Amino acid sequence: MTDPAYLRLGLPPTASPQTVLRAAVRALHPDTRAVRSFRTARKRFYLQMLCAHAAQQAAGDNPTG
Repeated sequence: MTDPAYLRLGLPPTASPQTVLRAAVRALHPDTRAVRSFRTARKRFYLQMLCAHAAQQAAGDNPTG
């Protein structure tokens, strides 16, 4: 099962990991990005998005279609 947060990014499987990270950063509210104590949670979120993207690439699925 694909992460719903990853699906909301709307990225094609051919997107680079850097593009995934940029989209994940933009998906978070600026206030959430500004809180220093959320740093570990943000890193975990970014890692989850990269893992979900790698899984989509391995499966050859298109999350936007």
